[in-house]
Amino acid sequence: MPFVPRTLSKALKEQAEKYPVLALTGPRQSGKTTLLREMFQDYTYVSLENLNDRLFAKEDPVGFLNEYPEKVIFDEAQQAPQLFSYIQGRVDERRLMGQYILSGSQNFHLLQHITQSLAGRVALFRLLPFDFSEMQAAQSLADSWTFAAQQGFYPAIFDRGSDPAFFYYNYIQTYIERDVSQLEKVKDLRVFRNFLSLCAGRAGQLLNYSKLANESGISIYLVKEWLSILESSYLIFQLPPYFKNFNKRIVKTPKLYFYDTGLLAFLLGSRSPNQEIDPALSGSLFENMVIAELHKQNHHRLTLKEFFFWRDSIWKRMRFIIPCGQFI
Repeated sequence: MPFVPRTLSKALKEQAEKYPVLALTGPRQSGKTTLLREMFQDYTYVSLENLNDRLFAKEDPVGFLNEYPEKVIFDEAQQAPQLFSYIQGRVDERRLMGQYILSGSQNFHLLQHITQSLAGRVALFRLLPFDFSEMQAAQSLADSWTFAAQQGFYPAIFDRGSDPAFFYYNYIQTYIERDVSQLEKVKDLRVFRNFLSLCAGRAGQLLNYSKLANESGISIYLVKEWLSILESSYLIFQLPPYFKNFNKRIVKTPKLYFYDTGLLAFLLGSRSPNQEIDPALSGSLFENMVIAELHKQNHHRLTLKEFFFWRDSIWKRMRFIIPCGQFI
């Protein structure tokens, strides 16, 4: 598949003229590097996954930045946190817009360093897997929603013609081994894998922390910490309830969703886009796909909306609410 233009490109170009630093986050394999190298071809690209560059940046951040005074992309920037304070000094001194572009997949580390050093100087963006409009533009959106949902929307599946099951199997292993294993709050990777699968079984449902803790064999405190890790990695998100009174019929528990239904389907046991979906799961999978699509378009178009759900106390009605108060 040739390069697919991403919806986020417009917002990136606009904000590069207004902020000295751009930061692009998102899940692994969502196409961040491809997008930045395609859009900003006049920028120098430096990956801090490269051992020599990483050591240089850590041991001599001033000398490293002197090599790249402006218009540079630092990919996997969280690998060299020493740079961030010096980048702050450079942008404050030179006041050039679009001077640096930072990207990374370990979002919990990258965002931590950004908020500590670059607050007010950086425009933040999220690149998620393909949205429907991007897939349609590439003529790659399946006719069947069940096929599309199980195939998923990660660019690598289409770029390389990867088998979705093999892609998601390796994706989970890579995510857990490279990212999660470095976190102090995750001691047992086997338990964390099980926790991820249990979250998949709750997609589209109200989030019951106590029940999830009991089934995972961990504390409620750890459940909340691990959910935060999955959210920071852009694998899951929570949909909050709408808190207006509605005659005290409101239920105040959030609902849980996955950003990519291919990953969700794999965790639920799907090994082929042609696989027949269990009727007990099809409603949740379809609901997840629709709500994830709205979130992807929201981030890619930079519309900055918030979404909520509302239901009455006896489940007679449930609605998805957009900020203007309309019901979908």
